[in-house]
Amino acid sequence: MPGVDPFELLFRWIHFLAGITWIGLLYFFNLVNVNFMKSLDAGTKGKIIPQLMPPALWWFRWSAAVTVLAGLVILMRKWGGGSGAWEVSIGIGGALGIIMFLNVWLIIWPNQKRIIQMTADAAAKQQSPPAEMAAMARKAYLASRTNFYLSIPMLFFMALSHYL
Repeated sequence: MPGVDPFELLFRWIHFLAGITWIGLLYFFNLVNVNFMKSLDAGTKGKIIPQLMPPALWWFRWSAAVTVLAGLVILMRKWGGGSGAWEVSIGIGGALGIIMFLNVWLIIWPNQKRIIQMTADAAAKQQSPPAEMAAMARKAYLASRTNFYLSIPMLFFMALSHYL
């Protein structure tokens, strides 16, 4: 394929696949998992959360990291240093993606990690989870819901950049 940079093509493909994984899990957590978990009793949560959430959150946070890193590699190769329509569009989309990435790694994951442990400990002891778990769950929920809403303009600006 003349004019195609194989390095850029590889990183675009990595960015694309990791992004689908990240945003797909984000939508699963926000559109399905939140309401499902509300419907469960504490004993069932004690069985499901320690089994389901660690692998789901592993894929979630690492797909976020791979998406952002691959995007930055692409950006470093393509950025023209100007302020044309492509740069503005990709810059806005990329900035939203970085905010979302930071929410995953700095708010959602640390809180969820502790929630998983507290849930498992409470289930093992057949006790209620500690009261502070509700505040951690709220922080993780708000950061995740913020990411859900930011994903809409982020995806718009990323897709728009291909038409500029």
